[in-house]
Amino acid sequence: MRKARENGVSTVLVFEGWDAAGKGGAIRRMTAALDARNYQVIPIAAPTDEERAQHYLWRFWRHVARAGRVTIFDRSWYGRVLVERVEGFCSEESWRRGYAEINDFEEQLVQHGIVLAKFWLHITKDEQLARFNQRETIDYKRWKLTEEDWRNRDKWDLYEAAVNDMVEKTSTRIAPWTLVEANDKNSARVKVITTVCNALEKRLKKGCQ
Repeated sequence: MRKARENGVSTVLVFEGWDAAGKGGAIRRMTAALDARNYQVIPIAAPTDEERAQHYLWRFWRHVARAGRVTIFDRSWYGRVLVERVEGFCSEESWRRGYAEINDFEEQLVQHGIVLAKFWLHITKDEQLARFNQRETIDYKRWKLTEEDWRNRDKWDLYEAAVNDMVEKTSTRIAPWTLVEANDKNSARVKVITTVCNALEKRLKKGCQ
Protein backbone atom coordinates (compact mmCIF):
# COMPACT_ATOMS: atom_id res chain seq x y z
CA MET A 1 0.00 0.00 0.00
CA ARG A 2 2.88 2.39 0.73
CA LYS A 3 4.36 1.82 -2.73
CA ALA A 4 0.95 2.35 -4.30
CA ARG A 5 0.61 5.65 -2.48
CA GLU A 6 4.08 6.73 -3.55
CA ASN A 7 3.19 5.94 -7.16
CA GLY A 8 -0.21 7.61 -7.01
CA VAL A 9 -2.10 4.34 -7.51
CA SER A 10 -5.58 4.35 -5.97
CA THR A 11 -7.38 1.25 -4.75
CA VAL A 12 -11.10 0.55 -4.55
CA LEU A 13 -12.22 -2.51 -2.59
CA VAL A 14 -15.81 -3.74 -2.74
CA PHE A 15 -17.18 -6.07 -0.06
CA GLU A 16 -20.46 -7.87 -0.60
CA GLY A 17 -21.80 -11.04 0.97
CA TRP A 18 -24.49 -12.67 3.03
CA ASP A 19 -25.50 -11.12 6.34
CA ALA A 20 -23.03 -12.32 9.02
CA ALA A 21 -20.56 -13.50 6.36
CA GLY A 22 -17.74 -11.52 7.98
CA LYS A 23 -17.39 -8.46 5.78
CA GLY A 24 -16.66 -6.18 8.72
CA GLY A 25 -14.06 -8.52 10.17
CA ALA A 26 -12.28 -8.84 6.82
CA ILE A 27 -12.25 -5.07 6.42
CA ARG A 28 -10.82 -4.55 9.91
CA ARG A 29 -8.00 -7.00 9.24
CA MET A 30 -7.29 -5.28 5.95
CA THR A 31 -7.10 -1.82 7.49
CA ALA A 32 -5.23 -2.81 10.68
CA ALA A 33 -1.85 -2.34 9.00
CA LEU A 34 -2.80 0.78 7.02
CA ASP A 35 -2.16 4.40 7.85
CA ALA A 36 -5.57 5.77 8.83
CA ARG A 37 -4.85 8.93 6.84
CA ASN A 38 -4.67 6.97 3.60
CA TYR A 39 -7.93 5.04 3.53
CA GLN A 40 -11.63 5.47 4.11
CA VAL A 41 -14.33 2.88 4.75
CA ILE A 42 -17.71 3.75 3.26
CA PRO A 43 -20.60 1.84 4.90
CA ILE A 44 -23.54 1.77 2.51
CA ALA A 45 -27.08 1.90 3.84
CA ALA A 46 -30.36 3.12 2.38
CA PRO A 47 -29.85 6.22 0.19
CA THR A 48 -30.62 9.65 1.59
CA ASP A 49 -33.12 12.01 -0.03
CA GLU A 50 -30.21 13.82 -1.69
CA GLU A 51 -28.85 10.56 -3.07
CA ARG A 52 -32.24 9.44 -4.34
CA ALA A 53 -32.43 12.63 -6.39
CA GLN A 54 -29.30 11.58 -8.36
CA HIS A 55 -28.39 8.64 -10.55
CA TYR A 56 -27.77 5.73 -8.16
CA LEU A 57 -24.06 5.57 -9.03
CA TRP A 58 -23.54 9.19 -8.02
CA ARG A 59 -23.17 8.44 -4.32
CA PHE A 60 -20.37 6.00 -5.08
CA TRP A 61 -18.54 8.14 -7.62
CA ARG A 62 -18.22 10.96 -5.12
CA HIS A 63 -16.40 8.75 -2.60
CA VAL A 64 -13.66 7.55 -4.93
CA ALA A 65 -10.53 8.94 -3.33
CA ARG A 66 -7.73 10.97 -4.84
CA ALA A 67 -4.61 9.30 -6.23
CA GLY A 68 -2.72 7.03 -3.86
CA ARG A 69 -5.52 6.41 -1.38
CA VAL A 70 -7.73 3.42 -0.62
CA THR A 71 -11.53 3.46 -0.66
CA ILE A 72 -13.33 0.48 0.88
CA PHE A 73 -17.03 0.00 0.25
CA ASP A 74 -18.87 -2.05 2.87
CA ARG A 75 -21.66 -2.94 0.44
CA SER A 76 -21.79 -1.03 -2.77
CA TRP A 77 -23.43 -0.19 -6.08
CA TYR A 78 -24.36 -3.86 -6.32
CA GLY A 79 -27.36 -3.05 -4.17
CA ARG A 80 -29.09 -2.16 -7.45
CA VAL A 81 -29.04 -5.80 -8.60
CA LEU A 82 -29.35 -7.37 -5.14
CA VAL A 83 -31.47 -5.73 -2.44
CA GLU A 84 -33.22 -3.30 -4.80
CA ARG A 85 -34.08 -6.17 -7.12
CA VAL A 86 -35.28 -8.56 -4.42
CA GLU A 87 -37.14 -5.98 -2.34
CA GLY A 88 -38.73 -4.25 -5.33
CA PHE A 89 -37.10 -0.87 -4.63
CA CYS A 90 -36.60 -0.32 -8.36
CA SER A 91 -38.29 -1.54 -11.51
CA GLU A 92 -37.24 -4.72 -13.28
CA GLU A 93 -36.12 -2.60 -16.22
CA SER A 94 -33.85 -0.60 -13.90
CA TRP A 95 -32.09 -3.51 -12.23
CA ARG A 96 -31.67 -5.36 -15.52
CA ARG A 97 -30.10 -2.24 -17.01
CA GLY A 98 -27.89 -2.04 -13.91
CA TYR A 99 -25.56 -4.84 -15.02
CA ALA A 100 -24.35 -2.89 -18.06
CA GLU A 101 -24.19 0.38 -16.11
CA ILE A 102 -22.07 -1.24 -13.41
CA ASN A 103 -19.73 -2.85 -15.94
CA ASP A 104 -19.24 0.52 -17.65
CA PHE A 105 -18.63 2.23 -14.31
CA GLU A 106 -16.02 -0.32 -13.25
CA GLU A 107 -14.33 -0.23 -16.64
CA GLN A 108 -13.89 3.52 -16.28
CA LEU A 109 -12.33 3.07 -12.82
CA VAL A 110 -9.84 0.48 -14.06
CA GLN A 111 -8.97 2.39 -17.24
CA HIS A 112 -8.22 5.38 -15.02
CA GLY A 113 -5.54 3.26 -13.33
CA ILE A 114 -7.44 2.33 -10.19
CA VAL A 115 -6.92 -1.12 -8.66
CA LEU A 116 -10.41 -2.56 -8.24
CA ALA A 117 -11.02 -5.72 -6.21
CA LYS A 118 -14.51 -7.12 -5.59
CA PHE A 119 -15.24 -9.73 -2.93
CA TRP A 120 -18.32 -11.84 -2.40
CA LEU A 121 -18.11 -13.48 1.02
CA HIS A 122 -20.09 -16.69 0.89
CA ILE A 123 -21.37 -18.73 3.80
CA THR A 124 -23.90 -21.55 3.86
CA LYS A 125 -27.41 -21.07 5.12
CA ASP A 126 -26.68 -23.29 8.12
CA GLU A 127 -23.56 -21.30 8.99
CA GLN A 128 -25.53 -18.06 8.83
CA LEU A 129 -28.11 -19.46 11.24
CA ALA A 130 -25.37 -20.52 13.65
CA ARG A 131 -23.87 -17.02 13.55
CA PHE A 132 -27.26 -15.39 14.04
CA ASN A 133 -27.91 -17.58 17.08
CA GLN A 134 -24.46 -16.78 18.45
CA ARG A 135 -25.13 -13.05 18.11
CA GLU A 136 -28.34 -13.43 20.08
CA THR A 137 -26.51 -15.00 23.02
CA ILE A 138 -23.47 -12.69 23.21
CA ASP A 139 -24.17 -9.27 24.70
CA TYR A 140 -21.57 -7.33 22.74
CA LYS A 141 -22.69 -8.89 19.44
CA ARG A 142 -26.44 -8.68 19.93
CA TRP A 143 -26.67 -5.21 18.38
CA LYS A 144 -25.51 -6.65 15.06
CA LEU A 145 -28.64 -8.77 14.66
CA THR A 146 -31.81 -7.03 13.52
CA GLU A 147 -35.28 -7.99 12.39
CA GLU A 148 -34.20 -7.10 8.87
CA ASP A 149 -31.51 -9.80 9.03
CA TRP A 150 -34.13 -12.43 9.81
CA ARG A 151 -36.43 -11.07 7.12
CA ASN A 152 -33.65 -11.21 4.54
CA ARG A 153 -32.89 -14.78 5.57
CA ASP A 154 -36.48 -15.74 4.76
CA LYS A 155 -35.74 -14.59 1.19
CA TRP A 156 -32.53 -16.61 0.90
CA ASP A 157 -33.56 -18.31 -2.38
CA LEU A 158 -34.43 -14.99 -4.02
CA TYR A 159 -31.16 -13.43 -2.95
CA GLU A 160 -29.25 -16.53 -4.06
CA ALA A 161 -30.71 -16.21 -7.56
CA ALA A 162 -29.81 -12.51 -7.62
CA VAL A 163 -26.24 -13.26 -6.50
CA ASN A 164 -25.81 -15.88 -9.21
CA ASP A 165 -27.00 -13.44 -11.87
CA MET A 166 -24.77 -10.70 -10.46
CA VAL A 167 -21.62 -12.80 -10.61
CA GLU A 168 -22.42 -14.16 -14.06
CA LYS A 169 -23.12 -10.75 -15.57
CA THR A 170 -20.55 -8.54 -13.80
CA SER A 171 -17.48 -10.73 -13.35
CA THR A 172 -15.53 -9.30 -16.28
CA ARG A 173 -11.98 -9.69 -17.50
CA ILE A 174 -10.94 -6.31 -16.08
CA ALA A 175 -13.13 -6.45 -12.95
CA PRO A 176 -13.56 -10.08 -11.85
CA TRP A 177 -15.27 -11.16 -8.69
CA THR A 178 -13.27 -12.96 -6.03
CA LEU A 179 -15.52 -15.52 -4.38
CA VAL A 180 -14.45 -16.02 -0.78
CA GLU A 181 -15.33 -19.21 1.09
CA ALA A 182 -16.19 -17.55 4.40
CA ASN A 183 -17.45 -20.38 6.62
CA ASP A 184 -13.89 -20.28 7.99
CA LYS A 185 -13.29 -16.66 8.99
CA ASN A 186 -9.52 -16.90 9.19
CA SER A 187 -9.04 -18.41 5.73
CA ALA A 188 -11.50 -15.88 4.32
CA ARG A 189 -9.47 -12.98 5.72
CA VAL A 190 -6.23 -14.43 4.39
CA LYS A 191 -7.74 -14.83 0.92
CA VAL A 192 -8.95 -11.22 0.90
CA ILE A 193 -5.58 -9.79 1.97
CA THR A 194 -3.65 -12.03 -0.43
CA THR A 195 -5.90 -11.06 -3.35
CA VAL A 196 -5.43 -7.35 -2.67
CA CYS A 197 -1.65 -7.70 -2.34
CA ASN A 198 -1.44 -9.64 -5.61
CA ALA A 199 -3.58 -7.06 -7.43
CA LEU A 200 -1.41 -4.20 -6.19
CA GLU A 201 1.80 -6.01 -7.08
CA LYS A 202 0.51 -6.66 -10.60
CA ARG A 203 -0.56 -3.04 -11.04
CA LEU A 204 2.75 -1.65 -9.74
CA LYS A 205 4.78 -3.93 -12.00
CA LYS A 206 2.70 -2.80 -14.95
CA GLY A 207 3.29 0.84 -14.04
CA CYS A 208 7.05 0.33 -13.95
CA GLN A 209 7.28 -1.15 -17.45
